Amino acid sequence: MSQTSERVPAAASGDGLQHRLALLLRHPLSTYYLLLGTTLLLLVLGLIMVMSASSIESFRVFGSAYTLAQRQAMFAIIGVVAMLFAARTSVQFWRGFAWVLLLGAFALLVAVLVVGVEVAGQRNWIEIIGPFRLQPSEFAKLALVVWGAALLTRKGRPLDTWSRLLLPLLPVAALMMVLVLMEGDFGNTLMLAAITMGILFAAGAPLRLFVVLGGALVTGVALLTVAAPYRMERFTSWLNPAEDRLGVGWQVSQGQYALGTGGFWGVGLGASREKWGSLPEAHTDFIFPVIGEELGLVGTLTVLALFGILAFAVFRLSRTTHDPFVRLAAAGVGSWIVVQAVINIGAVLGVLPITGVPLPLVSYGGSSLIPTLVALGMLMAFAKNEPGARRALRRKSTAQALRKR
Repeated sequence: MSQTSERVPAAASGDGLQHRLALLLRHPLSTYYLLLGTTLLLLVLGLIMVMSASSIESFRVFGSAYTLAQRQAMFAIIGVVAMLFAARTSVQFWRGFAWVLLLGAFALLVAVLVVGVEVAGQRNWIEIIGPFRLQPSEFAKLALVVWGAALLTRKGRPLDTWSRLLLPLLPVAALMMVLVLMEGDFGNTLMLAAITMGILFAAGAPLRLFVVLGGALVTGVALLTVAAPYRMERFTSWLNPAEDRLGVGWQVSQGQYALGTGGFWGVGLGASREKWGSLPEAHTDFIFPVIGEELGLVGTLTVLALFGILAFAVFRLSRTTHDPFVRLAAAGVGSWIVVQAVINIGAVLGVLPITGVPLPLVSYGGSSLIPTLVALGMLMAFAKNEPGARRALRRKSTAQALRKR
């Protein structure tokens, strides 16, 4: 009898928690708050981890352990200001701005082939001022999302023929991918492909189209891998990391070692040993192993949970909205962020080959961070402009005005 009486309050407590969670998720502004909260939490975590992971490299190159962290903080401030501006815009603003974004992205992609500088074997950077560089392929992702969503929305329903669905979206996206590939940026080429397929999926493209596009993508990746010796080395190293642990397999091996030594709670913030030079790109593409080493399994699961909640909020917006532009744009941004996070973390874990894409919102780099924050700010604006959210905001504004009286 006593055991039964002990179980009832626990069950009731669990039911109460589920009920409160369901009520919160049903709130008209819940998607907006989920987008805002997870974005800011990932950004703050990224700033802390960049400061830790970059300290040794920053001191070696600049004589100060905080130079790279200060730059990332500056990028974050610019990005948050841009995000807050984007969060106050409207669907009409982005639809009207679509062609400007696309033409600007193409102009930058062509410019980088002419006046760009080469970094780590990739000619995908434009010098701005002093040490600051711009990577046009990162801004091209935002442009493709907005323009692709505007294009298919303008066509209206039904998109019942392949030519109506794919033209001119697929040729324009393919041209953009070719330009990015000419710069040597294989990772962002895959991101542009993911964005295109995400938008087409949200537009209701038939399954057979994805079979054809998927087959073409796999064939293209295989040909590009065979054509470039360094990509082939990465691929063979992925298949058998132990074959050349001191050579091509060094980065993956050290990343996995960092994750393994972190244990459950980690060795402590700032106490990473791998960032002292053993792990290449510790503050950029391979920041996730440093998180695992310093914050342990708890830290890595927290990052995964935050990305999971962010993905839930983005795709929830895409699924529940009645505005076709919002549905397509949210699907494009969701495909971009989720696929990029999966590719980055998968490469660290050895599940996928290394492609050189950063972890969204977490890795060092303004060219990646700022467009991502703008894209998420755009989705926040859409979430606030949903009919139920607008009514909730009006009620909140009325209640505040009455309290002031």
